[in-house]
Amino acid sequence: MLFVLVVVIAAVVFVVIAQPWRGAPQSSSSLSPVDSPAATGAASPSAPPGAVTPGAAASTPTPGGTPGACTANEVTVDPVVDQTSYASGQNPKLSIKLTNTSGVDCTINVGSAQQVFTITSGSDTWWRSTDCQTDPSDQVVTLTAGQSVQSASPLTWDRTRSSVDTCNSTSRPRAGAGGATYHLSVSIGGIPSTQTASFQLN
Repeated sequence: MLFVLVVVIAAVVFVVIAQPWRGAPQSSSSLSPVDSPAATGAASPSAPPGAVTPGAAASTPTPGGTPGACTANEVTVDPVVDQTSYASGQNPKLSIKLTNTSGVDCTINVGSAQQVFTITSGSDTWWRSTDCQTDPSDQVVTLTAGQSVQSASPLTWDRTRSSVDTCNSTSRPRAGAGGATYHLSVSIGGIPSTQTASFQLN
C-alpha cells in the first residue's frame, strides 16, 4: 500500500510541475492567414483608372452648361434669294439664313421638317415648300453666340403655283412674268423671318 501511495503522490507532483497542456496548439479557427487583407490591413490590388469596384457608388459627373433651345429673342431668320431679278427661263434659288444674335449658345432644329418657304405676290400665296414636301427630316444643332448659318443646298422654285392637290400635276399655273414682283418669307424651328426678300420675274 505504501508503494502505491508513493506512486500516486509522485504522479500528482509531476502533473503540477510539468503542466503538459501548456504546449498544446491552439485551435486553427482562431487564426487568420498572414496574407489575408482582413488580418494584415493590406489594401486590395489597385483597380484600373476609372473602374468602379463592386459595391462602390459611382460618382455622377457634374453636367456642363447645356445650351437651351433658341428663342425668337436670340436668333434672327432671314430669307435669301440668289438674285433680285430673273430672266425668262431662270428659276429662283431660295435659302434660309439663321443668326444667333445673343451672347449665349443655343440649340435649334434646322431639319427640313422645320423649314417653311413661302412665296407671295401681294396678298396671293403662290408657293409653299410644305405643300408637296417629301421625307422631312430633323436635325438639332447648336448655334454658338454670334454664329450665322445658311442653307447648304438652296431650294429651287419652278415658278408654278403649289397646292397639296397638284403635287403630281404637270400643268400647274405658272407665275406671271414681265417684271412682276414676288416676296419670299421663311421660318425655321417655329421662328419666322421678320422681313421678306423681294425679287422680280421677267
